Amino acid sequence: MPAAGDAELEIGPDPILRGSAAGEGTPIVLCHGLTASRRYVVQGSRFLEREGHRLITYDARGHGESDPAPRGQSYGYPELIADLERVVDAEVGEGRFLLGGHSMGAHTAVGYALAHPERLSGLIVVGPTYTGEISDATLAYWDGLATALERGGVDGFVEYLMRESEVAASWRDSVAKASRQRMELHRDLDQMVRALRETPASRPFGSIVDLVRLEVPTLVVASHDEADPGHPYEVAEAYAQTLPRGRLISEEAGQSPLAWQGGRLSREISLFALEPDVALSS
Repeated sequence: MPAAGDAELEIGPDPILRGSAAGEGTPIVLCHGLTASRRYVVQGSRFLEREGHRLITYDARGHGESDPAPRGQSYGYPELIADLERVVDAEVGEGRFLLGGHSMGAHTAVGYALAHPERLSGLIVVGPTYTGEISDATLAYWDGLATALERGGVDGFVEYLMRESEVAASWRDSVAKASRQRMELHRDLDQMVRALRETPASRPFGSIVDLVRLEVPTLVVASHDEADPGHPYEVAEAYAQTLPRGRLISEEAGQSPLAWQGGRLSREISLFALEPDVALSS
């Protein structure tokens, strides 16, 4: 649910996407990852609103409080990008804005940026995983996760995740707890089962080579693999190297991933928004 003082959003027509907007100033739209919901990009931090930004977040279709995919539609990236376009039309309007996202949300944001580069003053890409190839092993993993959720509910989901992931022992309890809390926020777990199968099989854009066409200033956030192997450091590094105006940041080795530190990530986004190339193109 939105915090006190936030404006609740319902963006239609179908599916209705529910979200929140808070603060005044430069619009920043943030998109969450697969199995997450809108509070899990900056982890509930209020820093961006306090620093003079209007933060817009929403639950993707079938996630959190948003409606499921309508009959005849899927949880693929073409639909996710179209949903983001609806959010931008409704809540940003005609001006330029900053756009970012984590994992699935990062891919959605990049897909939007490739289609509408003129709309963005800056792009924030947190924990990307897509490079252009979708392997059989990747699809088998996500299908197994979907089956575990379908048969065993949240307990089955967490058990499979911890069994199949390569999270270092020192991080396993934290990851299991966070994964359970994240899953318990979804209104319809049957739709999450569908999303787990359909989103990873979809392409947000052609391949990582497409990123050379993006001239927008981009902040790429990487996580070290000990705590977050599902979002490989080397993929974020490749994004930053391929993007003409990409810059890579991360936590120090051994620290909690920057993507999990909502306050610190918010500060990095706010500093990025103030950079001359980003601020002047707003």
